[in-house]
Amino acid sequence: MFYLFHGKDSHSQQEALAKQIAKMGDPAMLDLNTTRLAGYVSIDQLQQATAVMPFLSKYRLVIVRDLFAAKPDKKFIDQLITYLPQMPDSTRLFFLEADVLPASHALVKLAEESENGFVKRFDLPEGPALEKWIREQVAERHGRIQSHAVHLLAANVGSNLAALGNELEKLILYKGEGEEITAADVTLLSPYAAEANIFDLVDAIGSRNSKRASLLLQQKFNEGADPFALFPMFVRQFRLLIQVKELADAGKRPPAIGQELKLHSFVVGKLYQQSQGFSLPQLEHIYRHLLDIDVGAKTGRQDMTTALNLLIAALTL
Repeated sequence: MFYLFHGKDSHSQQEALAKQIAKMGDPAMLDLNTTRLAGYVSIDQLQQATAVMPFLSKYRLVIVRDLFAAKPDKKFIDQLITYLPQMPDSTRLFFLEADVLPASHALVKLAEESENGFVKRFDLPEGPALEKWIREQVAERHGRIQSHAVHLLAANVGSNLAALGNELEKLILYKGEGEEITAADVTLLSPYAAEANIFDLVDAIGSRNSKRASLLLQQKFNEGADPFALFPMFVRQFRLLIQVKELADAGKRPPAIGQELKLHSFVVGKLYQQSQGFSLPQLEHIYRHLLDIDVGAKTGRQDMTTALNLLIAALTL
């Protein structure tokens, strides 16, 4: 009768909710019997929403988002715990929480112990779990995918499951049902894969190879890349390099760095290698330079394309 879905993986929460709703009968009639609440609600509001008998439907559906993010007081929680077992049998109440609730939370314990309750924690998959998720999603869509393509998607899109789902849908439509998705397909169709090319550009900067760095930047422009879309990639790359460099200078190795920064092992390996071409003061100086470019471009003092070309020239001297 009541469900608690909590955790950072909102995409999988929505999928689980959709599967439960699909079991409840006619969607049109169920929609007429659905109440959606968000944030803080009083116990009276919740009782009123859940106590209404369904109209021409078997169930009354109530969905409450991030109620506990609003930090209701102990009196509210006590009243809620007392009320939930008394709800009408026709009501299905879903609590959707973007943050993880502790195991000691009263609602978690009630959902675990009650025959009428259900609780599931949704954590974002990372590393091997993320690659497994990609393979499973492709299989569900009756497609096939190479291991290298899986690796490339996981490394560049990360645990943004909604974005990953969109990329997979696009790739499967492009290849056709049953055809194998390759790394070349991912590079061709996924804008996230374009970010991987920034690694090559930063490699050239780190080795002070001005010719290759300029060539790679011009290649991105020739492909139609928007300078304002490229710039955040530079910012992110050098922010991560600073973080990795600080941890590396403290004696940490890539596996520990990846765990601390929640980054894929492939990404950490590349960043760790690139960080060897810079000192920490150099990286901090570059990051300040990027801030100057950002301010200059937004205030009209600088053209972003020219600024990026000058940045490459300055960094490869």
